[in-house]
Amino acid sequence: MNPSPRMRRARTPLTVLAGVGLAAALTAATVVPASADKDTGTHRPKPTVVLVHGAFADSTSWNGVIRELRHDGYPVVAVANPLRSLQGDSAYLRDVLASIDGPVVLVGHSYGGSVISNAATGDKDVKALVYVAAFLPEKGESAVDLSGKFPGSTLGDALRPVPITNPDGSQGTDLYIQNDKFRHQFAADVPRDQADLMAVNQRPVTSAALAEGAGEPAWKTIPSWVLIATQDLNIPPQAQEFMAQRAGAHTTKVRASHAVSVSQPGKVADVVEDAAHSVR
Repeated sequence: MNPSPRMRRARTPLTVLAGVGLAAALTAATVVPASADKDTGTHRPKPTVVLVHGAFADSTSWNGVIRELRHDGYPVVAVANPLRSLQGDSAYLRDVLASIDGPVVLVGHSYGGSVISNAATGDKDVKALVYVAAFLPEKGESAVDLSGKFPGSTLGDALRPVPITNPDGSQGTDLYIQNDKFRHQFAADVPRDQADLMAVNQRPVTSAALAEGAGEPAWKTIPSWVLIATQDLNIPPQAQEFMAQRAGAHTTKVRASHAVSVSQPGKVADVVEDAAHSVR
């Protein structure tokens, strides 16, 4: 049984064209074996999995996870997170979600956890949230607040700040992880040649985004799953566990670096599929 499409706001011609292209891609992606409805014998489409990367990464960090999910018949959308401000990034994600019909499993890595928490609030099509070595902020909390709540993060010493001019003319700061520190800090269990490429391809986050307080969190009303990376040097594992317990989330621990979606894609996909199985 297909869920009814979500209500959409008026769109510009350019947005409509983009939405048509995305809808066509999603339609093609859903032509795969789906779970059988035991009552009717018909097939129900699987929920769309929407993946949101965090700071110092891009959408390719999900490639291994995408491969696993697509193999198992899930339609997947990997979002290019702007990493400019929590409010702006969340608004962008809401627009992406508005283009997708049917149930969604929304997945965030790292700072992407803050973004999905903000964007999914009030969205009745988002049926499950998955946090992968990610932030689950309470209202008013920032990524900076949460990473400093417990010892263990060495991110501050690995950062390279770059002054920028924002579109409104104000001054800001982009943050990168220094290339020579990237593997140790972010991806210690990823092969060196791959980690070196990730360092070069990393996308910066603004310092303002990491310091911005969150809105009302979606994890208070949407079932949540958390994967804790126990060797994480960005977000202390103790902080990840604290946030998971506070949210009452289903929790899995994996011995992995912060880049767990790269080093352990199968285990990440397993958690995502556990969440997807809850969608009815």
